[in-house]
Amino acid sequence: MATAAGLQLDSTANAVTGPTEHLYKVLVIGEFGVGKTSLIRRYTEGSFSPNYKLTIGVDFGLKCLEWDNNTKINLQLWDIAGHERFGHMTRVYYKYAIAAIIVFDLSRPATFDSVLKWLEDVNSKVMLANEDPVPVMLLANKCDIEDISVEVEKMNSFCKDKNFIGWYQTSAKTGLNIDECMQFLVEHILSLPSGAKKPRDRMTNSMGILDNIEMSSSASESRASSELGRNRGGGDERNGGCC
Repeated sequence: MATAAGLQLDSTANAVTGPTEHLYKVLVIGEFGVGKTSLIRRYTEGSFSPNYKLTIGVDFGLKCLEWDNNTKINLQLWDIAGHERFGHMTRVYYKYAIAAIIVFDLSRPATFDSVLKWLEDVNSKVMLANEDPVPVMLLANKCDIEDISVEVEKMNSFCKDKNFIGWYQTSAKTGLNIDECMQFLVEHILSLPSGAKKPRDRMTNSMGILDNIEMSSSASESRASSELGRNRGGGDERNGGCC
């Protein structure tokens, strides 16, 4: 099992001269066409298009947040292609993640049926440095589509039973709840014990490799970017985000 307890960075230099800077890697996963790419674009760029190319492998978006006077957060959202759950690369893509977002499409019930498979995939491949599961948030996307309804109590019960940190109805098309759900996720990440946020790799820590490694901001960002360059397939998700 790969323990990637998040790319959490504290820049020592910044701690002296300015705000503490953190880099958090968050996975955005779910079946193809549920709107992962559109959600990321809406949050990071404030834009929406009904036409995206199919994501092949992995892509990512970056959101920089001036959280408060003493804290700057770089949120790296990894857009994992829907078919990747059946491949062998997710362990690489998941490495160093500190949280995950599972997305399903309210207009396609079968995508909800796959939620637990994605949750199992995450829990089997990545964990926090203290060996707790990474926090996972559930998004019920495309709620702007007419005649779509959600059984709120059922969803509340489901998330409680399966240990999701929370869930939101979202629409990348209208922007509904996009900022709110991400605010909630970041607050949860910041509330984690400091020891839980040190990057580790469960697959290798039995050999003493990458166990509780702390990185500087520049080192972590460089590692994340080079890793993405080696493994990304490029592209976006076609018709997937529409909502």
